[in-house]
Amino acid sequence: MQKEIRHQWFFPHPPEAIWAYLTDSELLTQWLMPNDFKPIPGHRFMFRTPPYAKLDFDGQIFCEVLEIQEPSKLTYSWKYGSGDGQMRVDSVVEWTLHPEEGGTKLNLLHSGFNLTTNIMDFEALNGGWLSNVKKIENLLLPKTV
Repeated sequence: MQKEIRHQWFFPHPPEAIWAYLTDSELLTQWLMPNDFKPIPGHRFMFRTPPYAKLDFDGQIFCEVLEIQEPSKLTYSWKYGSGDGQMRVDSVVEWTLHPEEGGTKLNLLHSGFNLTTNIMDFEALNGGWLSNVKKIENLLLPKTV
């Protein structure tokens, strides 16, 4: 049985401001993880984070840019395992941005979870996306002196 993560946020900022946080490697690091992302179709990149033994996760997420339509859609693969060469999670992350009056609607679809083998990963990533995307809101707040 397959399951997917779906979330939607609204930002009172233009799509280009949100797009930058999805496609600029340094900005991605600020709200998600260190990475070597480049917004180029076919580019293979990695996110890196400390290992998490409870999920049998070695801390390396292997990705490839599958589709990019600036500034409205970004899709990449999202694979990881325990470091033994076997990918326990083989999924796809899709971001879509829609301009709306007063800002941008950001949609996330993270698909490809097998509920018989990936339920703990699904739950961890579901909550992780919610808390991490919240960081973009804080980063976009005007700085006061």
